[in-house]
Amino acid sequence: MIKFLDIQKITVSFEPELSLAIDRVVKRGWFLLGEEVSAFEKEYAAYIGSKHCIGVANGLDALRLILKAYIEMGVIKEEDEVIVPANTYIASILAITDNRLKPVLIEPDINTYNLDISLIEQHITSRTRAIMVVHLYGQACWSAQLEEIAKKYNLKIIEDNAQAAGAIVQSSRFKVQGLSSIPNLEPETWKLKPETYERTGSLGHAAGHSFYPGKNLGALGDSGAVTTSDDELAAVIRAIANYGSSKKYVNEFKGLNSRLDEIQAAILRVKLPRLDADNQRRREIAQYYLNNIKNPNIILPQINGTELSAQSLEQNLSILHPEPYALSHIWHLFVIRTLHRDRLQQYLADYGVQALIHYPIPPHKQQAYKELNNLNLPRTEKIHREVLSLPINQVMSDKEVFEVAEAINDFR
Repeated sequence: MIKFLDIQKITVSFEPELSLAIDRVVKRGWFLLGEEVSAFEKEYAAYIGSKHCIGVANGLDALRLILKAYIEMGVIKEEDEVIVPANTYIASILAITDNRLKPVLIEPDINTYNLDISLIEQHITSRTRAIMVVHLYGQACWSAQLEEIAKKYNLKIIEDNAQAAGAIVQSSRFKVQGLSSIPNLEPETWKLKPETYERTGSLGHAAGHSFYPGKNLGALGDSGAVTTSDDELAAVIRAIANYGSSKKYVNEFKGLNSRLDEIQAAILRVKLPRLDADNQRRREIAQYYLNNIKNPNIILPQINGTELSAQSLEQNLSILHPEPYALSHIWHLFVIRTLHRDRLQQYLADYGVQALIHYPIPPHKQQAYKELNNLNLPRTEKIHREVLSLPINQVMSDKEVFEVAEAINDFR
């Protein structure tokens, strides 16, 4: 069986460093708000290219905390509106409604599955305060048009970067912090100078990140982070996440308990330096799929052609011999579409390939959001009826990749 994601194999690939990191924390005897969290926050902020990183309990909390902080700061008020893609994972929307804000669901681009930015402006009202962009499946959702809309209407842009840690887009602003180089990648392999690109998670006013074990940068349990370059926002988020307190027993806000623990931080510190190399391996696999899956019943994913590309990294090439890659996609998921989705999934299971559905029910059709059940969102509903995710991860062998493509091509 070719597993969809072999977390055990990925974990073993980081040994003995993971065990040594855990042992270091255990022997130190300090498990919350200690050296490991502080060090990871600095390292991840530098990697992303933001001024601040606040470790939190999970990705949902990261988004919840951003919105809650904006409410505390008076930037957003209850019942205000937040634009969000209709086909996102439900956590994006849960963060909005948990803060008693109104989600305004907008259809995705049918080709990239990301928010259709051209539809945003027609949904803006006097109560719109923010746009939550979701870099779905690992592909950056960003454009100059998005920035112009946000500036025109004085809107905050919040990135849901849960699936896209490491994705890169061309910069419209020159930043210097954390962008002198990209770890694990040689400068000569990039077509543009380091000063001209930015990572997702540093593009908007704030970003939420998830380190759920199945993510490209995954911990060994739930964990997440917020990144931002806004000093006030960072301070408020850090306080709210710690019971609303920035000084022990002094509570400025009605806060939460949402903190990254020392063991997970230590694990993430081991994994972060290899993230770009792991993402590059995923790009190799994705390129092979794109080049070699030829079944007319299958709709392959598309990449925004305006994003950056880089030549293959010689030190990481496998026998797949990939072509230049779109750096804007880190391929957290490789999602195909077909009218025969359920039959294909069963066929692949019989063939020995595990494929999953991300996601079978769109948020507006969930019982949890029965007030949204009558919305007419045909693109979103079509996507959720047809999508199927193929195995893709950094520990797949070339043989497994070939077998998956062959299985898809043999499907009738």
